[in-house]
Amino acid sequence: MKKSLLTVAIFSASLSMFAQQDPQMSFWMFDKQSFNPAAAGIDKMHCASLFYRDQWDGFDRDPKTTMFNYSGNAMAGKTELGYGVTFFNDVLGQEKNNVFRGQIAPKFDLNGHTLSIGLNFGILNKKLGANWVFIDQGDGSIPTKETAQTAVDVGFGAMIYQPNKYYFGVSAQHLTAPELDDLYFKSARHVYVMGGYEFPLSSSPIVIRTNALVKTDLAATPAIDLNANALYDNMVFGGVSFRPGDAITPMAGFQMMFSDIVNGRTTYQHGIRLGYAYDVTTSEIRNYSSGSHELFVTYCFDIETLPMRIRHNDPRFL
Repeated sequence: MKKSLLTVAIFSASLSMFAQQDPQMSFWMFDKQSFNPAAAGIDKMHCASLFYRDQWDGFDRDPKTTMFNYSGNAMAGKTELGYGVTFFNDVLGQEKNNVFRGQIAPKFDLNGHTLSIGLNFGILNKKLGANWVFIDQGDGSIPTKETAQTAVDVGFGAMIYQPNKYYFGVSAQHLTAPELDDLYFKSARHVYVMGGYEFPLSSSPIVIRTNALVKTDLAATPAIDLNANALYDNMVFGGVSFRPGDAITPMAGFQMMFSDIVNGRTTYQHGIRLGYAYDVTTSEIRNYSSGSHELFVTYCFDIETLPMRIRHNDPRFL
């Protein structure tokens, strides 16, 4: 009962303080496109990713997030075009959120650097259940039946980057600040600023990768996420993230490009990346939760087909 009441208290606080916040992911550096549409297509391959996060394990009805991303890359005339989709389901107590976003991101070469401008369009669906623990029985502000509502959602982002060297991006989500009147809910605009740099160690197969993210709804105190990880031989990585006032997060993962599959003029390239992170909670919630768990897996592929060579019998064309 104590955990149930505490869950309700935390949920109520989240409605007043952080209800507009999008899901928090520890592996955000592998999930940039969900909050910055300019990141769609930056891998120059077709990539599908699945994320799962179990936050504050130990609570009754603790927050759980499932997310799927897909991104691809193509040429539209002479312009490189990234595109993708994001879907996530976020459950926190009586609140359930389903969000779908489609992204498009043209890219421009700037003397070896790439500038990407992205837009995302989608829908936000929020549902509140009716299975409440009442403190004041008969409170008219607490819904007595399940209520859901959907609204259009729009976001914008920009990035400049060099693959395997650095990136910097700024984005904003919920630009239209959609209102769900049936739920007495209004989305706040969110701003994200991210950056990262890679430091190869000379004469070593180790690359040190640093990442930083600042996010704010322009009302609450900005949330900061700092990360450093080491990639060994382009295969195994491990590191730690720090979110002041929230958690310290050790993480580890594996990535690998498989051997090409060649069939005639067609070459199929593919690879995989996966990881696990554990949030060691540093806030007061640590007295009630054993921490948070997060998993992700990404599969990327690309298909290249050599153009057909035209053969001529006339010796003048040989």
